[in-house]
Amino acid sequence: MTSNLERDVQPRTPTPPFRAIKSLFIADFLVLTKSTRALLAAVMSPIYVLVISRSSKAQTRLGGSPFLLTLSVTLGLLSLSLVSYTMVVARDRERGVFQRLRITPTPTWTIMASRILMQVVVGEVLTLIVLIVSSQLLHVTLSFIDYPKTMLITLLEALVFLSLAQSLVGLVKSATTISALGSFLYAALLLTGLLGVSGVLGTTFQSFAKWTPVGAIMAVFQAALSQSPWNGHTTLALLACFGYVIVFGFIGVRYFRWEAR
Repeated sequence: MTSNLERDVQPRTPTPPFRAIKSLFIADFLVLTKSTRALLAAVMSPIYVLVISRSSKAQTRLGGSPFLLTLSVTLGLLSLSLVSYTMVVARDRERGVFQRLRITPTPTWTIMASRILMQVVVGEVLTLIVLIVSSQLLHVTLSFIDYPKTMLITLLEALVFLSLAQSLVGLVKSATTISALGSFLYAALLLTGLLGVSGVLGTTFQSFAKWTPVGAIMAVFQAALSQSPWNGHTTLALLACFGYVIVFGFIGVRYFRWEAR
């Protein structure tokens, strides 16, 4: 007859991965709905860009409606990743949420997979909102095939920025430091990608900016919308985006710590 002690130390049956991700996904969604300020910032910042640039004169000065569409989507996805995602992960780590999840029968990899999946879904919804608003304010007309192409590019864009965010929370434990670094990277990447690619800061910096995460993804984005020719640079920019996902994703997984101490 098995004693109570022997029954207590018997390993628990692991939760099937699909069921675990489903449960965690629902829980992450409920947590995300409580982060109203971060969500509003991610949604309202691209819409604000569209509103202030709705005049034809402003669109001409800022590079045209396709560029503004690309900018708006990039702005929202950057905010979701480097501001919202990093802060939620850092906060939950300090509160011991990850430690409690790790002692459950849930497979460890599903804990972060559900969070990344949630961010990707929110990013796709954000893209749809920006597309709808831009069609009304900027009169951007996309063909039927442009919509799936846009969603695929924004999926890649979301993965690039999320891998960068994951590497940040992997290398830094303090939530306060992550908040400061996330905001700095958000501004630095946006300004580097926009001002650098436009050539305002000189040709040398322009050459560098084209290969930053923002510069590379914007080149692919505009080529996918047939606003610029698909050439050798675009192909290399696409490969650079996949490279960013692999490198930053590896760093984020390799150095991630489940506890704050």
